[in-house]
Amino acid sequence: MLVQLAIRDIVLIDKLTLNFTEGLSVLTGETGAGKSILLDAFALALGGRGDGGLVRHGEAQGAVTAVFDAPMDHPARRIAQEAEIDTEGDLILRRTQFADGRTRAFVNDQPVGVQVLRAIGAALVEIHGQHDDRALADPATHRAILDAFGGLQKPLAATGQAAKRVRAAREKLTEHRARVDAARKEADFLRHAVDELAALDPQDGEEASLAERRTVMQQGEKVARELNEAVEAVGGPNSAVPHLSAAVRKLERRAAQAPALVEPCVAALDAVLTALDEARAVLDAAILEAEFDPRELERVEERLFALRAASRKYDVPADELARLRERYVSDVAAIDAGEQALGGLERDLDEAEAAYAKAAKNLSDGRIRAAKALDGAVKAELPPLKLERARFVTQIVTDPISRDAAGIDRVEFHAQTNPGTKPGPMMKVASGGELSRFMLALKVVLADKGSAPTLIFDEIDTGVGGAVADAIGQRLARLSDQVQVVSVTHAPQVAARASTHFLIAKDAVRGANRVATRVASLASEARREEIARMLAGATVTDEARAAAARLLQTAEI
Repeated sequence: MLVQLAIRDIVLIDKLTLNFTEGLSVLTGETGAGKSILLDAFALALGGRGDGGLVRHGEAQGAVTAVFDAPMDHPARRIAQEAEIDTEGDLILRRTQFADGRTRAFVNDQPVGVQVLRAIGAALVEIHGQHDDRALADPATHRAILDAFGGLQKPLAATGQAAKRVRAAREKLTEHRARVDAARKEADFLRHAVDELAALDPQDGEEASLAERRTVMQQGEKVARELNEAVEAVGGPNSAVPHLSAAVRKLERRAAQAPALVEPCVAALDAVLTALDEARAVLDAAILEAEFDPRELERVEERLFALRAASRKYDVPADELARLRERYVSDVAAIDAGEQALGGLERDLDEAEAAYAKAAKNLSDGRIRAAKALDGAVKAELPPLKLERARFVTQIVTDPISRDAAGIDRVEFHAQTNPGTKPGPMMKVASGGELSRFMLALKVVLADKGSAPTLIFDEIDTGVGGAVADAIGQRLARLSDQVQVVSVTHAPQVAARASTHFLIAKDAVRGANRVATRVASLASEARREEIARMLAGATVTDEARAAAARLLQTAEI
């Protein structure tokens, strides 16, 4: 509920603070006293359009602050939390209006955009007036209002979840279809590449190995000649091996004569002969390895050419060709699998669509039942408001094509103000006074169905009096049992039913050649006098005071 409204330097208001309570609060006063200024200032704090002309003459800026006490789970707090605003304690909405037209918005002293301020304000306050094109008169809100009245939260949530699943299934199908379509365009290339790389059968590290092999083979002939010369030196006709062997045999025959001299020499020569044998074996192996084969060199060079040609063609290093082949094989498999998966995703979407259609149909049936009940409840409120010949009609147009998360229905409140005429949108059919009374009847019916915690009614009793004004007062008072109600009124019958009565007046400012709007909370005697003024006009008579007392007494019964 609204706890406090503070206004500084707005039009005729220099400094004003109003404290509100639960129940019905009324604001009364002479025409031109500043009631509209006060509501314009309040609307500014709720995110309404700014205007430099609102700033009091001679001041650089004005400000409006509205303090609300809202439950911790109220939607307004959730909106604030989503905007990363600290929501401990009261919700304090503040708007600064500069004379040059700029504005600044704050929630709990944190700067916010006007859109955030407006969203929070709309969750906390509804303003209804004769020419109000928002609130209940806005067809965009009618479907949600009907759902709240009918208690359709569960089927509404089920429809929303079904719509979410449809959206997810469609997005998944669309994304997968795009991938498959793109893959189809490359399928021929991929299949050809797979066949070509499979025939080539590249191996990791193969290029480097072949290049090294080719280099060795190209050097083979020269190396072989040098190796053969080494073999000739070790084991050829001019080799020292035969001479050394002969020397060993001679020394061995003399070993018995001088063993101490001969045996070390024989051992040394045997070691030399053994080393020469080993060298010969190594040289022979090297000759075999270095043996030059032109046909083998040609095969190695052809393989290297094929690998490097594929490397250039596919724009990858030769060592990456094997992995590229594996990736292309996987891509081809994905194309084949994707074609099969496409059918499955299409079935998933069909199932989600069917589930949504079922949920939306269930919700639509609930709305039809709720619409009949709502029309009947509003109808019962109309005769005392001098709308006994009028009809309230909830029009539901079901269109499975135009659907969203809230179903397949378009809902709009229509009114028929005279018998024989065709019902039409309330904003177009009803006059200002009739629209206000329709709105009041509807709000009374919807009082406990998700209404904003504070309702503002701006002169909805204009043009009516007597029993109709009293009926309006009764309904405002009844409505205030459920939510906080603030009414700007000229009807004494309405004012008499208030729990809090504010009087708005213009007073001359002492020491200055100007006037300022003042607001006073009226106690019992002053309140009776104000209601008497509303009854009598300029001259308050004893009869008017007595009538005011009777109104107050009747309101208390």
